[in-house]
Amino acid sequence: MTSLLSGLNDRQREAVLATEGPVLVLAGAGTGKTRVITYRVAHLIEQGVPPSAILAVTFTNKAAGVMKERIGALLRVSGSNASDVWISTFHSFCARLLRREAHHLGLPRDFAIFDDDDQTAAVKRALLQLGLSTEDYPPRALRAQISHAKNHGMTAEEMLAQAPPGDRSRQDVARVYRAYDEILRKSSALDFDDLLLRSVELLRNHPDVRAAWSRRFRYLMADEFQDTNQAQEELVRLLAGPSKNVCVVGDEDQSIYGWRGARAGNLKRFAEDFPGARIIRLEENYRSTQTILDAAAAVVEHNTNRLGKSLQATLGAGMLLRYFEAPDSVAEAEFVGGEIARLVREQPEARAAVLYRTGAQSRSFEEVLRRLGIRHRVVGGFSFYQRAEVRHALGYLRLLFHPDDDVTLLRVLNVPPRGIGAKTVEALEAHAKKAQKSLWEAIGDGGLDQGQRGLGPLRSFRDMIETLRRECRELSPAALVERVLDVSGLLGWAEQQDNLEHTSRAENLRELSNAMAEAEEQGQTLEEILDRAALVSDADQFDESIPLSLMTLHSAKGLEFDAVFLAGLEEGLLPHSRSLNAAGDIEEERRLFYVGMTRAKKTLVLSRAVYRRIYGEDRLRASLPSRFLAEIPLEMIEAAAGSQAKPGETRRYEPDPDFSEEYDAPRQRSGYGYSGYRRTPPKRSADGRPAGRATPANPLIGTRVRHAKYGVGTIIGVEGEGEDRKLTVSFPGYGAKKLIERYANLQFA
Repeated sequence: MTSLLSGLNDRQREAVLATEGPVLVLAGAGTGKTRVITYRVAHLIEQGVPPSAILAVTFTNKAAGVMKERIGALLRVSGSNASDVWISTFHSFCARLLRREAHHLGLPRDFAIFDDDDQTAAVKRALLQLGLSTEDYPPRALRAQISHAKNHGMTAEEMLAQAPPGDRSRQDVARVYRAYDEILRKSSALDFDDLLLRSVELLRNHPDVRAAWSRRFRYLMADEFQDTNQAQEELVRLLAGPSKNVCVVGDEDQSIYGWRGARAGNLKRFAEDFPGARIIRLEENYRSTQTILDAAAAVVEHNTNRLGKSLQATLGAGMLLRYFEAPDSVAEAEFVGGEIARLVREQPEARAAVLYRTGAQSRSFEEVLRRLGIRHRVVGGFSFYQRAEVRHALGYLRLLFHPDDDVTLLRVLNVPPRGIGAKTVEALEAHAKKAQKSLWEAIGDGGLDQGQRGLGPLRSFRDMIETLRRECRELSPAALVERVLDVSGLLGWAEQQDNLEHTSRAENLRELSNAMAEAEEQGQTLEEILDRAALVSDADQFDESIPLSLMTLHSAKGLEFDAVFLAGLEEGLLPHSRSLNAAGDIEEERRLFYVGMTRAKKTLVLSRAVYRRIYGEDRLRASLPSRFLAEIPLEMIEAAAGSQAKPGETRRYEPDPDFSEEYDAPRQRSGYGYSGYRRTPPKRSADGRPAGRATPANPLIGTRVRHAKYGVGTIIGVEGEGEDRKLTVSFPGYGAKKLIERYANLQFA
């Protein structure tokens, strides 16, 4: 036993030896929580506990596999065997449990488990039974709504009862939910959510079954407990049994999955559910420097109802954090690219990451890194130009200039859904083949069967493309993208999916418009832009040895890097605009920022853009720095060379005359010194002035004003002139409010 525990620090050893009764291990970032669980299991087995009496649950198959390997390695030294230990994900455990006890719930033992595609097919079948259209109710979006309801304990009948009398859409969703569950029942099947819910039902409603399984698992461990949803929390409580030998490990400051059912505060609730639970804090950090840890702690301490902890670094104090304030998002990406180029040159073995709040933000960084020839990989999703919604939008643009491209036409023909089904496409292709014409010609030659279903939508599609083809020669690339997104319905459709599935398709489409505007300012034609997009759409083959990763903050959880570049630190991005009106959502955004900060081992660079392009506007809009930046003590952070402001500096964001008049000027004179990047001079109009430049920002932007109800805020947008002028003001705690100036009675603060 001495040899087994000799590699642990005092707190880790305490957690391993505390085998009896409820234990809560508050494991800060980088403190070795997985190490505690694996050593705890190995120690129990060495003390004579049968492996089959131990259950350890976590969230991913990868994490479960790592646990098994580490426990096996520890026990091989002593000759013990860990093969009978139950180590699995929550869902895998529930499936095994239900296989053995299915008859108590009226389920056959060989019930099926519907995967994602099966669930989508079941939703489609439910829609068909109810006579509802998949165009009106996209199946995958419906599936997401049903999952959300199940995760929050809501049945189809409860959803129907809560639907307002005049809300036909909500009523239809509830009806689909009910029909979907009936299809699963008739198929003797469960979906992923059902595995959890039916297991909880089994243990809650059958005391004899609960007692038997509690006796079997004398020791229970749950990893990443801060990520549990309501059903998973209850499952742990029900399995704990009278001995309550349950140990949960987690970090309350890394609870970032509220959007998928995880409930903040579950570590604190554990202590309440198990009175007298022993609380052990793992505070010795083996990952980051003390400066990084102290800065992250200073931020997250602004959250309420925390149990709290104080992390101590084994690596020493380390360097100060650095902060860079760029004039715009392109300059921000260039600064980050230059810093990474220097890092790669000076420390070729270092691993680095660029982290951001939404996937759409990757685009500007990808382009800079490609220009600089820096190999990288986009983690947790596709490269920007590979994302389906972006490829659809580019497909529309290419079709305007190459309508006889059959492959491109088929890509966008029924996206968004417009009633052109597989049989219609088959008939169209057969006619085109017979007439030896392209699909585009075949749609318009009048040779299709006039009774062919879908003929009307085909003609409407052709009319829409013809209209856009006439307009495209008069519009700038950015304006053309916006027009295509509007006329085709792509943007509205993406927004609908985002609302139902908590995705970011619409943000990616808006970012494509921003990319077009920036490329135009650099002197590129639409054809050149489309060619570039086509070239970078091919899958880049990056292996695991590539030292640079680009990813969202959610994807970064559980990882670590020598250097982290945390970008886009602006109100509306981080915290995200969807979170600004709810205190609980702001706290989750703050935890997300904390997760990003604590991924860094030695170097942490924070950045933002003073001006950022807003979809649908010809000008750049001034942004406000993220409120989280102000929560970092000034003595822990310094301004990076070339930054427009020092950390924590509060100032009015007056437009830079050079920046407004010569869009590229600040970047040219800032001395970033990036090699391998030659900028195209801005285009000039007939009078010799720069064309395609950003419209100067209104001088009111950045001014602080006082409102009778909302208090002091900052003007971030101005629309119109005279008596009807509208001001968009960001108020802490209330978010952005659009006010008519003459009625708002604002006072300068």
